[in-house]
Amino acid sequence: MKQPLIVGLGRSGAGLHLRALRTARDRSPDVWRGPVVAVDPRPGERAPVPDGVTVVPSLEQARALLPPGRAVVHVCTPPATRLAVLAELCAAGYRDLIVEKPLASDAGEQSAVTELHARHGLRLAVVAHWPASALADRLRELIGSGRLGRLLRIDVTQHKPRFTRSLRTDDGHPTAFDVEMPHSLGLVLSLAGPAETTGARLTDLRIGETVRPGLGSARLELLHANGVRTRIVSDLTAPVRERRAALVFEHGTAVGHFAPSDADDHVQLDVDGRREVFRDDALTAFLLRTYSRFRTVPAEDPSWAVDFALHADVVRLLDAAKRRCADDTAGARNEEASRVAAR
Repeated sequence: MKQPLIVGLGRSGAGLHLRALRTARDRSPDVWRGPVVAVDPRPGERAPVPDGVTVVPSLEQARALLPPGRAVVHVCTPPATRLAVLAELCAAGYRDLIVEKPLASDAGEQSAVTELHARHGLRLAVVAHWPASALADRLRELIGSGRLGRLLRIDVTQHKPRFTRSLRTDDGHPTAFDVEMPHSLGLVLSLAGPAETTGARLTDLRIGETVRPGLGSARLELLHANGVRTRIVSDLTAPVRERRAALVFEHGTAVGHFAPSDADDHVQLDVDGRREVFRDDALTAFLLRTYSRFRTVPAEDPSWAVDFALHADVVRLLDAAKRRCADDTAGARNEEASRVAAR
């Protein structure tokens, strides 16, 4: 029986994974056994943890308590530290990993993660509770049924006010592409298949005289291999939260409203004006499904490689978007410099 080891007790590790793990065990008592072990070297900064969690300051001490053969490791550190943490875990012998999105910060780091994955034969699952949700299952069923004809377009809105964390210099999320968008990008790839980046835009976070480059809003436009077009917009300066995916078909529209936060697990599906509300604790469902796979699906099973490839593609598309935005910014600066020189 596997046992959880959480690396990183910030918002994700302490606020989301611990809660979902406990809910998962309430629903399925045999999903994991024993106390949760957690690694976090920042006693004065980490989020509060409930009773029953053994916290240690180093992976070496965690390994003494929970050796690799018994552990499922939840990697809940920021994207900027992802590669170093994965390399340390592999060196310590851990092979069953659940990694917070995105899998890597850019294409270069993704190549290094891919090499680790292949060399160590990892069973690696990226946190993807949007694609694992019951709402996403309903949307896939609708696409597959053909009831509304062919899927033409997907528009995703993923807004939330995120000022405090974005203003921190140690946040670990370099741009708005890295915060919310990996969830929705994984979703649209699972719904409409492979795609290429056709457009991207990034804005800065500005509060008074304070500027955080690239942490205002992000827009990503995709063309899928089957002809479907996708637009994802994420605004981290929005006044309200909104997580919505609108699917436009030949003969109708379906709008899925994902849970805006972990405070409420109800979602909504509106198909041509007919609205349905239902519970959908997607992160708990994802963990139950993933722990079951760790128990029953060997590392050589091709499903692990398929999942890894999808999330590697998420990193590739986001990296292409960031490079487009960097080129646009450089071009605008050169144009402005030329105008100034001509005066």
